[in-house]
Amino acid sequence: MDNFTFKSPTQFIFGRGTHAQAGKYAARCGAKKVMVLYGGGSVITNGVLQTVVESLDAAGLDFIVAGGVQPNPVSSYVYQAIEAAREEKVDFMLAVGGGSVIDTAKAVAAGVPYDGDFLDFYRGKGVKEALPVGVVLTIAAAGSEGSPNTVITDEETKIKKGATGECLRPQFAILNPELTFTLSAYQSACGISDMMAHIFERYFTKTKDNAVTDRICEGLLLAITEKAMDVIIDREDYEAQAAIMWAGMLAHNNICGVGREQDWGSHALAHQLSALFDAAHGAALAVVFPAWMKYVVDEDVELFARIAHNVWGVAMSDDKKQMALDGIAAYEKFLRGIGMPTNLAQLDVPEEAIPQLVELAFAPGGSTIGYFKKLTPADVEAVYRLAL
Repeated sequence: MDNFTFKSPTQFIFGRGTHAQAGKYAARCGAKKVMVLYGGGSVITNGVLQTVVESLDAAGLDFIVAGGVQPNPVSSYVYQAIEAAREEKVDFMLAVGGGSVIDTAKAVAAGVPYDGDFLDFYRGKGVKEALPVGVVLTIAAAGSEGSPNTVITDEETKIKKGATGECLRPQFAILNPELTFTLSAYQSACGISDMMAHIFERYFTKTKDNAVTDRICEGLLLAITEKAMDVIIDREDYEAQAAIMWAGMLAHNNICGVGREQDWGSHALAHQLSALFDAAHGAALAVVFPAWMKYVVDEDVELFARIAHNVWGVAMSDDKKQMALDGIAAYEKFLRGIGMPTNLAQLDVPEEAIPQLVELAFAPGGSTIGYFKKLTPADVEAVYRLAL
């Protein structure tokens, strides 16, 4: 196990009706004027946004509201929101939505006090200062409600990259599973794929002797797979939605990743599918991750065999390679079972796009991607081709 420092200061408020407390918690964080960000119109039609702004009003807070955040958030929106926040002298960001809205709120939070281009943070500069951020979560998926990370697409270059900084961890996150009842089965499936990928990126490591985090990863994966079909079949199964919502946060606040080198190669490949073809992030990961697993399985057959047995129920055997492959096949079967695509054709990505995808994955620099197996451009091309 490697040395590590772990701090997760976010206050989580979990349960029915909790979104009506957003104003109270924002006020406790010292907010005076809040920018409320949301995505599409669902939070308007289901009354969530109205409840949230009423809570801000009841807490005596000024606020402005801005909607229209896209599922794959883009730089132009962030630039506009930064200017609006500065003009209105906003001192607190409140995201009402899923990962895209939260990531956008974090980008704005970092951009408001920064003199340069906020995209500097998505080109490698660490975020040291930001407006405080709060969250009312409506989609269990990205885990951004508990993480210091944010991902944005630069529209000019079509490069989708992440930024990070401990100051971006939300001050509070309100998690009400009832708010997920109106999601489509496809949206829930994308979220499940996303949170599982966050665990895999940490589980597949060359760092040895991580018994505790290994078991945390495996336990979360088991919980997710046990509850996944329940939320697909019955949108209003509160207990199942609650389990999935909490698992999504735990998958990405880094409790699964401490003490170990992490990979993140598959996310780099999936991001470019979203940037170029507007593929849902979870769907892109459902296509990329099994292909990546097949390509790198020989890096640690024993590790793949272990997760095959402990998570996917593959019988123990002396043939560890076959166990590993059977585990990958079981993962693909699970993805198909919840309605996820498992090849590029299902995302309408043509084979001819692979060279551009490879080029963008390595922009603006770097010779390898990931750490479990350091992928060269030739390796990345091979992974994409396995996903055809």
